[in-house]
Order: sequence, then C-alpha cells, then structure tokens
Amino acid sequence: MQFTAAQISFLINGKIEGNAEAVVTSFGKIEEAEQHQLTFFANPKYEEFLYTTHASIVILSEGYELKHAVRPTLIRVPDAYSAFALLLSKYEEVARQQLKGIEQPSYLAPTVTLGTDVYIGAFSYLGNHVKVGNNTKIYPNTYIGNNVKIGSNCIIHPGVKIYHDCVLGNNVIIHAGTVIGGDGFGFAPQADGSFKKVPQIGNVVIEDQVEIGANTTIDRATIGSTFIKAGAKLDNLIQVAHNVEVGNSTVIAAQAGISGSTKIGNHVMIGGQAGIVGHISIADGSKINAQSGVSKSLKSPNTAVTGSPAYDYTSALRSQAVFRNLPEMERRIQELEELVRQLVAERVNSL
Repeated sequence: MQFTAAQISFLINGKIEGNAEAVVTSFGKIEEAEQHQLTFFANPKYEEFLYTTHASIVILSEGYELKHAVRPTLIRVPDAYSAFALLLSKYEEVARQQLKGIEQPSYLAPTVTLGTDVYIGAFSYLGNHVKVGNNTKIYPNTYIGNNVKIGSNCIIHPGVKIYHDCVLGNNVIIHAGTVIGGDGFGFAPQADGSFKKVPQIGNVVIEDQVEIGANTTIDRATIGSTFIKAGAKLDNLIQVAHNVEVGNSTVIAAQAGISGSTKIGNHVMIGGQAGIVGHISIADGSKINAQSGVSKSLKSPNTAVTGSPAYDYTSALRSQAVFRNLPEMERRIQELEELVRQLVAERVNSL
C-alpha cells in the first residue's frame, strides 16, 4: 500500500508543508527511517533526527518551530503522537479487513452464531451457543467456551482462552496467551486443615474499547461478574482476581495483582508490580506507584500513593529524602551532644 502526503493529511486533518505528492509505503522510526517511509516527531529527545532523517514525510505538532531546514514533507497536526497512532490504527484496520472466513482445521459447534466478515484462525474451538459479532478476528489456537458472547470489531490473538459464559463488548483487543474466566482462588478451610474448593459460578464481563495484554489472567466471579469497564487498558502479565471491578479508562501496568472483590475506580493509574489486597476500594483518579502495596482503601479521589504499605506520594518522597540524610544527621547529632557535654562541664567547673 502507498499513500501521498495529501491523502495522509486528509485522514489526520493536518496541514502540509512541502510536496503534497510525496509518497510513502511504510513506517519507520525517525532515527532510522528511509526514503518512502513515514515517521513522526513528538519527543524533544529526538530533535536532532528531525534534521537528518531520510523519511519522506514527517508528522509533527503545530507549535514546533523549526531551527533548520528539513528535507521531508511535513504534516502539521495539533498532537503528533495521537495523529501517528491514528494512522497506525487505520493501517492495521485495512490489513485486518483482508482476513475473512474460517480456516481449517477448526471446530465450531452447530449452535455458533457468526456476524459478517468474521475470521476464525486454524485450530480454534468455538463451543455451544457462542456468538461472535461483525468483523471480529479470532486468530489460531484460540478456545472460546460455551455461551461466550463476543461483540463486533474485536481482535482475539493466538492462544487466548475464554471460558464459558463470559461476555466481551465491541472493539475489545485481547493479546496472546491471556486467560479470561478461569476459576477464582476460592477455598474454604476445613477442620482437618485441608481446603475445600468453592465453586466459581459467575463470569467475566469486558466492556467496549478494552485492551488486555499478553498472558494476563482475569478470574471469573464466585457469584455475579468480574468487570473490566469500558476503555480500561491492561498490560501483560496482570492478575485480576474474582469479583474485581476495574473502572472506566483505568490503566494497569505489567505484573500488577489485584485481589478478590476489590473495586478500582475510573481513570485510575496503577504502576508495574503493584499489589492491591482484596475487599477494598480505590477512588477515581488514584495513582499507585510501581511496586506499591495497597492494604487499605483509597477514599479521596485523585490521590497518589507509593511504598509498601502505600501512603501519600509527597510524604513518601520527603521520608525518602530524610532517610538518605540519616548518616549526616547522625554525625551532626553526635557533634551537638559533644558540644552539650562540653558546655555542661564548663558550667559545672565554673560553680
């Protein structure tokens, strides 16, 4: 596929500086791009490459003032990074539209319902009463259990496992190796010291515009549903336990773990390797720093916390600064103590 600067500008509502007929056939990083490639400039750290890149077209923000002349055609937009992301999405969408039909060998139960332009990759399994919406793409080696509902324009990458009764909305992306709807970790202690499994009869509900990274696990509810609300973005290698609720447009970085029945609010940001205990709530807009351990509810919106146990971010930074200065503080205290001893001795001798 190839596109001119004029066509690209129309897609992202940009303004052209240079040759409107410049042609690109692929994408490249600004420091490595070659002729007939498209790139973008958004991070000031890469400013030097704006003037040396061999790319044919560069997308950059309207407010940036050039310090030198540049070779490529420029397309000015309000936000270069967002505009480039939009182009990549369009490119990927065109590529996906070419995927249609059911590859063999695959198994689809007689009661499966498929929308239009659906793709089912080889070695996939779709159980009884599965429903798949229009233009959804299910890649090879995927398991879809009985009664699962998948909306339109979804992408289910290779090796994903979606257990029975789970529900996915529209425009959901699930990356390879993720398991949706495995049993929650529920075991009742017995008098003899053993543990009796508590049946997990709920499901997982994933709303529209959610993206879930590779090898993440989201457990089904004991009763009711585990919810991932609209617009949430989950990274790779995350554990979401039974009956958890993850709010709208919340983002969670890799290796975080959320224990059972915890309620995460809207627009929350959770850093990598953070751990959150069960049965608490995290207020809207909270920010949890990487490797933090949250053991109590965060009740005030837009609170930032860090540490283990996690507490107020600003106070934590002050504590860290004090901790680093402890050796110097100890030395000064010893000097003050010696000075006090000398003053006391002088006072005693003068009496």
